[in-house]
Amino acid sequence: MQFTAQQIASLLNGSIEGNPDVEVSNLAKIEEASLGDLSFLSNPKYEQFLYETNASIVIVNEDQQLLSAPKSTLTLIRVKNAYTAFSTLLNIYNEVRLDRKGREEPSYIHDTTTIGEDGYIGAFVYIGKGGKIGKNVKIYPQVYIGDNVIIGDNTTLFPGVKIYQDCVLGNNVTVHSGTVIGSDGFGFAPQDDGTYAKVPQIGNVIIEDDIEIGANTVIDRATMGSTILHKGVKLDNLIQIAHNVELGKNTVIAAQTGVSGSSKIGENVILGGQVGIVGHITVADKSQVQAQAGINRSITEANKKWAGSPVLGFQSNMRSQVIYAKLPDLEKRVRELERLLKENLKS
Repeated sequence: MQFTAQQIASLLNGSIEGNPDVEVSNLAKIEEASLGDLSFLSNPKYEQFLYETNASIVIVNEDQQLLSAPKSTLTLIRVKNAYTAFSTLLNIYNEVRLDRKGREEPSYIHDTTTIGEDGYIGAFVYIGKGGKIGKNVKIYPQVYIGDNVIIGDNTTLFPGVKIYQDCVLGNNVTVHSGTVIGSDGFGFAPQDDGTYAKVPQIGNVIIEDDIEIGANTVIDRATMGSTILHKGVKLDNLIQIAHNVELGKNTVIAAQTGVSGSSKIGENVILGGQVGIVGHITVADKSQVQAQAGINRSITEANKKWAGSPVLGFQSNMRSQVIYAKLPDLEKRVRELERLLKENLKS
């Protein structure tokens, strides 16, 4: 698809400097762009490329000062926030690129499940009985949807997603490939003979609106009740959310983090990569936890930064790291003092 600078500027409420009729058909980074490409500049570190780029159109901030004239082939579109404007274009581009309709064969849909209009069902999809699929839902090939699953409008399930029975997904949810929703929680009761008896997991998973879940993430069903992801949660790839966990609104979790059973994570929490959280604790709203932290107790103070394993306040952890780095020198000093003390005692 091709768009003119005038069309893009109208879409973004921007102003044009250059040729309003120049056309672009591709999006590219400013340092790699070629003629026919659209790019943007928001980070001052990349400003030099504004004068070197081969892009046909670059989106810049309204207050971007020009140190020299750009190439004659370059048209600028000035907007309030270049990064936000380019993100808007990426979303539009992605919607067009991923727009699919209809039903491919072979696929299986139980006759008791209802499917909304304007959707897409790829080949080798299985949808069990008693379900309800909303409007404009895109279900890519090899997705499994168990019995009595409810999926809201405008939701996308990428190839290979598995959703077990009785789970509920809201509107505008995106689930990437390989993710499993509703698998059994890790529930086993120790027996007198040293073995473990399986505890049936009869709950479900509820995923509210406007949530995105990365690839190969696993969200376990509750033992009883529900594992709940509240509106606006964003999960990276390779995350484990255990049974009966509750994630608050707009919480963001990076890759390889594990949240153990029955923990309650507050709203607007940010968890870095490889964070580990023990079970049955709470994490207060707006907490920010550094990568590889180990949370072994509840965090009750809201809007604080944390780091380390076991977790400490961020500043305390930084001071501890400084001390830790000095330990080899401290050990040498202690050994030297011990040697001197022994010599003095002998004399």
